[in-house]
Amino acid sequence: MTKTTDSVAPPIDALAFLRGFVSLRRLASMYPSGHPVIAQKLDELYQLAQEHLKDNAVLTLDVIRGEVHLDGMAFRDEATATATAQTVRELASLGIDSVHIAQGVERDEIRVAAEFLDRIKDNPSGTTLALRLAERGITHISFGRIVSLDTRWRARQWPDAPTSPLDPLYAQSLEAAERAFETVASGGTLDAVTVRDLVQLLIGEVVRSNAALGQILALKEYENLTYCHSVNVAILSLLIARQVGLDEQTTYTLVEAALLHDIGKTRVPLEIVKKPGALNRVERKMIEAHTIFGAEILMETPGLHPIAPIVALEHHRNPHGGGYPDLGEGARPHIMSQIVSVADVYEAATGARTYREPLRPEQACLVLARLAGTKLNTALVKAFVAAVTFFPLGSLVRTSRDETGVVVRTNSKNPLHPVLSLLSDDLQQVLGEVDTSVRDGSGAYEHQIVATISSRERNLDLTRVLPSHGLARSA
Repeated sequence: MTKTTDSVAPPIDALAFLRGFVSLRRLASMYPSGHPVIAQKLDELYQLAQEHLKDNAVLTLDVIRGEVHLDGMAFRDEATATATAQTVRELASLGIDSVHIAQGVERDEIRVAAEFLDRIKDNPSGTTLALRLAERGITHISFGRIVSLDTRWRARQWPDAPTSPLDPLYAQSLEAAERAFETVASGGTLDAVTVRDLVQLLIGEVVRSNAALGQILALKEYENLTYCHSVNVAILSLLIARQVGLDEQTTYTLVEAALLHDIGKTRVPLEIVKKPGALNRVERKMIEAHTIFGAEILMETPGLHPIAPIVALEHHRNPHGGGYPDLGEGARPHIMSQIVSVADVYEAATGARTYREPLRPEQACLVLARLAGTKLNTALVKAFVAAVTFFPLGSLVRTSRDETGVVVRTNSKNPLHPVLSLLSDDLQQVLGEVDTSVRDGSGAYEHQIVATISSRERNLDLTRVLPSHGLARSA
């Protein structure tokens, strides 16, 4: 779908939508279908659904271990936790864990689907749920069940690391990080000299390579292990540092801390780190303990800056002092911890997981926007999005003219309209450049990006497409 505006709406509130849908079910049992109360609630839900479906084929709501997920991303809100828990219990009593709404859904379809919930268990003939919905004209909404380790959550196997040709310097940094993390995982000691050399490589070389930046910023179709994630978070933190104007020494300290923020996961069993689906309470506590493990490891490593263990401890805490681990009321995280938190959320969102597809960069930026002010520092989110944009360097995209291209230069003045290198269908030939910010005589954009697309099956080599050095920005 072609966008005709330069603004991007924030993502819908998944919790509010789910509560509203269940509320509509209750209203439908109390009032006739044309009642103003039902019409108002129906309008709210339909508008929210259409907002999401403008840029997504399906609105996917799943309840996993009591937690609501929208398109694979968990939503939490302490202020509405009680109401949401009641909604989840109500759905569970009906045998429902999933609500999927597809593009093309009609307003009245939502009403009929909500009314159907009251009769979902009344099925003496044993007719399939899909057929029962279809008999009522519900063709764009489906309900489902998620069982523990359901095959949906195990079916997609992602590589553990990038499979396309890597920028040599980026590959070198990944290899060095892997060795360092494996040493710690096997009971060895982290070497501060090795860390220093790796930080200097990242700051002095890797961040200057457009191919490396493209491979870090764009959609990552692999389930990167801790060492790979950590290198990526270090580079993303470096971009924030430069955007907000940190000095050279402070930037070095930040990159060192970002590189080591997840070192505590080396003490968490890999089967828990990579477990598909939801974690049980014990497993969640073990995962959350990686912050404490990391702080302990770094405090015992001579030669590191004292901020490194602090960032390892705090990077899952929010600007107001919530999150984990619990450090007491009013304990707000260090600003470097807050920078790493922003980078960490984006990097995790744009990487694949066993149980979900990676989010496109523009979707990940919207996740950051939703979390800004509550879970993340608003000013740092703005700085990050300004640095990388919604369609960052290296993104493979499709245009309104059905062209395929790679973002080779971003545009700080018009961030939704970068410069592209157009590619052949097999992604092997560069056909020329197009500036998507150019308008025609009527003032409309000649080319618009309509979607970020996957290159997994076609093995795009960014090292051949992107210019060699410097974070490419057009004027």
